[in-house]
Amino acid sequence: MRIHVTFIDRVGITQEVLALLGGRNLNLEAVEMIPPNVYIDAPALGPEVLDELRDALYAVQGVKDVTLVDILPGQRRHLQLDALLAAMTDPVLAVDGGGRVLLANPSFVALHGRDPTGEPLSGLFDDPNLARTLIERGFRLPMCEVALKDIALLLDATPVSSGTDGGVPLIAGGLLTLYPPSRIGERLASLRHEGGEGLENLLGKSPPLKQLKARLRKVARLDAHLLIRGETGTGKELVARACHTLSDRRDAPFLALNCAALPESLAESELFGYSAGAFTGAQRGGKPGLLELADGGTVFLDEVGEMSPYLQAKLLRFLSDGCFRRVGGDREVQVNVRVVGATHRPLERMVSEGGFREDLFYRLNVLNLDVPPLRERGQDILLLAEHFLDQACAQIQRPPCRLAPATYPVLLGNPWSGNVRQLQNVIFRAAAISESNLIDCDNLELAGTALTPRQADALQVTSLEEAVQGFEKDLLQQLYAAFPSTRQLAARLNTSHTAIGQRLRKYGIPRG
Repeated sequence: MRIHVTFIDRVGITQEVLALLGGRNLNLEAVEMIPPNVYIDAPALGPEVLDELRDALYAVQGVKDVTLVDILPGQRRHLQLDALLAAMTDPVLAVDGGGRVLLANPSFVALHGRDPTGEPLSGLFDDPNLARTLIERGFRLPMCEVALKDIALLLDATPVSSGTDGGVPLIAGGLLTLYPPSRIGERLASLRHEGGEGLENLLGKSPPLKQLKARLRKVARLDAHLLIRGETGTGKELVARACHTLSDRRDAPFLALNCAALPESLAESELFGYSAGAFTGAQRGGKPGLLELADGGTVFLDEVGEMSPYLQAKLLRFLSDGCFRRVGGDREVQVNVRVVGATHRPLERMVSEGGFREDLFYRLNVLNLDVPPLRERGQDILLLAEHFLDQACAQIQRPPCRLAPATYPVLLGNPWSGNVRQLQNVIFRAAAISESNLIDCDNLELAGTALTPRQADALQVTSLEEAVQGFEKDLLQQLYAAFPSTRQLAARLNTSHTAIGQRLRKYGIPRG
């Protein structure tokens, strides 16, 4: 039975209560003092002895109440702690100030093969100096790589304080959490990208985009390397993320590296990682690269055509067998990663000119996707413009605004050499400049949109329908001279001759 005794705190009352228990030869499994309470766990205490003991306890000066409880507070906290540690999927160790293990959660026991409670920390990890370093630094150590039975893990140390001495924390030990590199990769992936990542993030209804989405659905589920090609600013990373989200790797990390943004040495260490002491200033214990952090997931290599010949050779080796060596390392690392490359450069021509390895091209180009430029996506331009305008208004915290109909032909007729990224910047600047809730052509011009004479004339239209009809009429008039029959013109425009005949009559274009 477990007893809860409530009393008025006075000197000696605890000893008197315990003396009553000791005089009855009761085996006490646990006693917890939390003045003005004492909790007693006496498994052999029976009902008859309990009644007699209760009367004796009430006779002690200051005792107010004696009740039965299901569990002692300390036992409850211990059970809650065990449940908390058991729920943690990452291995966790609690150590005292001398570096001895106080407890280990089930994940660590499963990883280590036995419960290390009571063992010195120095005997658990492959680095014998790790325990001394942790103690000397008060368990304040940047996340570093450690090895446990030749398994590479990342160690995160948190000091445990037992109070302060003159404002200085007294360190009683530390809490050590171990992460496989892929767990850190998951955190990096979630920090680097927010919002939708599936097909819903590829906005548009134009035929080129529908074709892209249909092909993307097919290649996403095929677990092979992928090459995405398209002009700068078309949204190749969005396509890569959508491919990852639709694949069986969706629950694993998606990490990206821009090959054009880093020098060769830094790009190599970012992608492949480095070992301890690989170079001056290297992080203690080494550092895993994106390939290790994304184990089980996807690595997106943007502008892969900008890779140096050395990195091309090292990437080729990885694509061949899934193995690589860290910078400065001699140990083979094997991971399961899908590589998605992207480029705006003509790789076939680069191969013929010797600027890109032919064998790497074929390794990457197992599956491929071509992202259409914005100028080929027609009405998607207006849909994206409205979307970016909503985003811009929210970002700069201004009242919602809309595009004037006169801006439609300007947006539709612009060549958009910078594609979706350029359109987003134009709309953002227009929203920031305009003092009205209606974005007009002057705002777009101030934002850097160059108007051709034809576009300037188009500003006179008053509706999208009028603009589209004007464009359609001009197009038919120009092409009909070169294709002087409804069947020839229909074949040129990939439509039916009946539709062409109807439009010629609609616009009063005489047949030859």
